[in-house]
Amino acid sequence: MKEDYYDILGIGKNASAAEIKKAYRKKAIQYHPDKNPGDTKAEEMFKKAAEAYEVLSDPNKKARYDQYGHAAFEGGGGFGGGGMNMDDIFSQFGDIFGGAFGGGGFSGFSGFGGGGQRRAKGSNLRIRVKLNLEEIANGVEKTVKVKRKVQAEGVTYKTCETCGGRGQVTKITNTILGRMQTAATCSTCGGSGKSIDSKPNDADAQGLKVSEETVSINIPAGVEEGMQLKVPNKGNDAPGDGVPGDLLVAIETEEHPTLKREGDNLHYDLYISYSDAVLGTSKEIDTVGGKVRIKLEAGIQSGKILRLRGKGISSLNGYGSGDLLVHVNVWTPKELNKEQREFFERMQNNENFEPRPEGSDKSFFEKVKDMFS
Repeated sequence: MKEDYYDILGIGKNASAAEIKKAYRKKAIQYHPDKNPGDTKAEEMFKKAAEAYEVLSDPNKKARYDQYGHAAFEGGGGFGGGGMNMDDIFSQFGDIFGGAFGGGGFSGFSGFGGGGQRRAKGSNLRIRVKLNLEEIANGVEKTVKVKRKVQAEGVTYKTCETCGGRGQVTKITNTILGRMQTAATCSTCGGSGKSIDSKPNDADAQGLKVSEETVSINIPAGVEEGMQLKVPNKGNDAPGDGVPGDLLVAIETEEHPTLKREGDNLHYDLYISYSDAVLGTSKEIDTVGGKVRIKLEAGIQSGKILRLRGKGISSLNGYGSGDLLVHVNVWTPKELNKEQREFFERMQNNENFEPRPEGSDKSFFEKVKDMFS
């Protein structure tokens, strides 16, 4: 019968998340293989503590375990015979120990499952892609040419002499907990555990050569300046059987001549004449979907904001689209001929030209409030 997870960590069922984490940290230090070399019992306790923490630190798994016990993870939902993969165990240490032990892990890889080198990962590549407002609003697929390092044909490998094929080298460090053996990636093989035996002349010291590749990038609608997208496995290859790095795509945006973006909304400044404002008219304006014609009622006031719903930018989260806000500005002429001046002089005291704002006419601050609500 499997041992109770709470008993393994030495805590009660009402323990808080912080108490669970603290208990696991204590057990992990106590039974860590580097502190107990050759002690199979300590090794087993180390695995049990990691398995217990894996369940109790997850609220959903903990709830299932509290209700059904170990039966909650039987039939393919458990941990395969009571053991965890040691890579999974050591991946927890970045959270538990805060990276205090050589980058979030101990050594110990060599003692489990006949070797423990991690697969090396190639370096990432970074490019910039410039988008116009139409592409941002609708999403776009961009095709770019990328120069990346790939494995050269004809490269053969042998076991790395520096790390003996483990991919890591160890060192002893004195800490407040005693002498700790920590591990670092082997600088000779980059963690792959292998070094080059022979290679073609066009390959570098790692068996890689530069190749140009065409990469398609699907850019979703709604991206913004400074965002970074990731295209997996399109960076540089890693030596040997490592994992390729990623292609990181930084987004740049081109300025639109008439439309200004604010979040998912767009703003357009529309300038009309006095006569257009008095008599009413229709005007053609820009949108990200092309030009549209809008109607302006007679007597429209300068500062009026017309809202065209759904004519803005598509939300990156898929929650519809923003609006296009058209700001109406009545243009005041700076120069008048004699006839025009005489007309406005006659109208100066005309009651029709006296400002009489209606109750429905909103102040500037009310318009700003509406715009952001």
